[in-house]
Amino acid sequence: MDQSDFTLKTASLLLLLLLQVCGTDAKMEIITSKQDVMVGEALLLLCKAGGEGTITWQKDLEDITDDDIISKVDETSSKLSIANATMEDAGKYICLCDFDSGHNDDVSVQIYVYEGPSFGNTNTHHEFLEGQDAVVPCLVTGRPAVEVYWLKDQRQIPSYGGNRIRQLSDNSLHISKVQRDDAGTYMCQSRIKGRLITKDLPISVVVNAPPTARLTEEEKKVMAGPESSVSLICLVDGQPKPNITWTMPVNFDPSRHQFNSDRSELTIRSVTRGDYGEYICTAKNKISESSATIMLHVSEAPEVYLGVEQQHVSVGETVHVSCNVSGHPEPALHWINKHSRHTLDSASGRIRVVDGVLIIDEVAPSDGGLYSCMAVGPSGNASRDVAIFTQPAQLKHLSVSPGSTSVLFSLNIPPISGGTPITSFTLQWRQSGAQQWEETTVPASDPVAITSLKPYTSYTVRLAAVNAVGQGEFSESHKIRTQGIREPDSPVLSSNQIKVEGNTFTVPLKQIDDGGSPLLHFNIRYRQDSEGEEWKEKQLLSDATAVSLPGLSSDSEYQLEVIAVNVNGSSMPAMLNFTIPPQPVVKPGMTKGGVVGIVMVIFLLLLLVVDATCCYTNRCGLLMFIAVKLFGQKVPGLKTLEDGEGTIGELKLKGLATPRDSVQQQQEVQTQTKEGGHHTEVTCDKAPLTKYEKTPPNGDMPTTDA
Repeated sequence: MDQSDFTLKTASLLLLLLLQVCGTDAKMEIITSKQDVMVGEALLLLCKAGGEGTITWQKDLEDITDDDIISKVDETSSKLSIANATMEDAGKYICLCDFDSGHNDDVSVQIYVYEGPSFGNTNTHHEFLEGQDAVVPCLVTGRPAVEVYWLKDQRQIPSYGGNRIRQLSDNSLHISKVQRDDAGTYMCQSRIKGRLITKDLPISVVVNAPPTARLTEEEKKVMAGPESSVSLICLVDGQPKPNITWTMPVNFDPSRHQFNSDRSELTIRSVTRGDYGEYICTAKNKISESSATIMLHVSEAPEVYLGVEQQHVSVGETVHVSCNVSGHPEPALHWINKHSRHTLDSASGRIRVVDGVLIIDEVAPSDGGLYSCMAVGPSGNASRDVAIFTQPAQLKHLSVSPGSTSVLFSLNIPPISGGTPITSFTLQWRQSGAQQWEETTVPASDPVAITSLKPYTSYTVRLAAVNAVGQGEFSESHKIRTQGIREPDSPVLSSNQIKVEGNTFTVPLKQIDDGGSPLLHFNIRYRQDSEGEEWKEKQLLSDATAVSLPGLSSDSEYQLEVIAVNVNGSSMPAMLNFTIPPQPVVKPGMTKGGVVGIVMVIFLLLLLVVDATCCYTNRCGLLMFIAVKLFGQKVPGLKTLEDGEGTIGELKLKGLATPRDSVQQQQEVQTQTKEGGHHTEVTCDKAPLTKYEKTPPNGDMPTTDA
């Protein structure tokens, strides 16, 4: 290729490239911060042509010639500025460019100018009474047209009829028969029609309700006392929340009267009689006020006050015991004889009640005992006892049984004690013709008997009971004659004083009448109460005071017979059945003696093991000594040599063994095994003769030098 052709082709290529550049559409755009402009805001449009050329502006296809709002930025850009937008500034803005290349192009943008929305003087707080029909207006202005919506809890409220809460055609909110739950914040939302331009106005709706106050009870009863308390609860409702006040029949005492945080509960501690009366709870808010009343009845537990708790009075005297009662409502007072269960309500007679005072004239032994003053009322009962003590009554219905040297009294009917237990008896006797009574006293727990009388002798006897107050009247006299000398009466075994300790049984023994002759002894027989058991016998001395039987079997029943013996014979047996209860199981425990015993056994076992080892290995020790003493040098269980040769011991006895043979025999003794072989057998004949042992020449047993 020559130079002219290359130049031609290069020029053609450059021309084609230039034509392509000039003939290509340059990219144009209008840049704006927003398309929706509020009235009064500034508007700025920036047009970028993408190439050099002449840029012009149009609005709604009409040229904009106002140089105040159009300015050139550079050869490829132009801007349009509006400082204070008005509604007339809305429209379609077009940027046109005549490019220097001869090409032209344009780009457009739609600008919206709006005014509002504005809520003006719309009230944002509304209050209604519960049950009223509520209307909440929302006054909205704006251009172009404005649409209104109501929302609650981000949910749109419908505008069609039939709903209790709905939006009316005038954009207000209607609530039919407003309820407490309708209260809250509603949102009035306005929107420029056709654009996403909204504005919200929160409006609060308050539903007021007049206060109501009521108490859970119209009446309440409580018992007075330091540990008693009562709570009065006032149930209050209303909107706004009412304030609560209390009206009380007593002055407010912060140490006893306490309220909770909203004062709806009043607690009264350590209730007293003065807290009785009406309590008024009042609830008040800006709408109105309401009150509720409760009646508090305070009862006092009955109490009884006695002048004395016990009185000692002699038979024939008069006794007075005063009693007072208190409580609310006031209780009735009654006196009761606790022994006979009779109520003493009479105001006349020997035993009477006058103004709460118990009066007993000419006190008799039968009047002794407990009397109760009772307070009986709606709030409860109370009582206090007083004990009246006097001497015992005269003893009657007696049986007298004479012996040869004694007299035994039996009480067929329990005596009247005078209100306090009989502690002893006074016994008196005198021989016929004698003026002076002899006397003795016996405890009430012992047999009532006079002892040491003379045989074949006439006596007059009587007795009287004694209690803490004194001695009662003596019984009628009884004339008796003691019997002749004979065998003794049966001994007395006090079954109510039995004592069982472990496997030992003990019962007190007493002889009332010895039959006129001194007792020689007591014969005792006892056995287990089961068929085939033999009697065991023993004797007790005549002065014995108790029978004691050791070593009896646990959980067993026994029979006991006791016979008194004098020179005239034996008494009838006194018999008694008794039981030895099961003994508690004692868990085995290691005592000090047991520990010592175990240690001794272990020591002996160790000693035996060591001795056996010594015998087996060295032919020494205690076992070796015992074996030699019992069996000589030949220990049982050891076999002799089957080749006919004897042991060294035998050779020694025969006088044929030499020291060399002894040593050799001591080193090895062989016995025939079951298979015919030989093995070494250890014997207890290994120890050599001491220097004190000598073998006589005649083969006798060796002797020991002195």
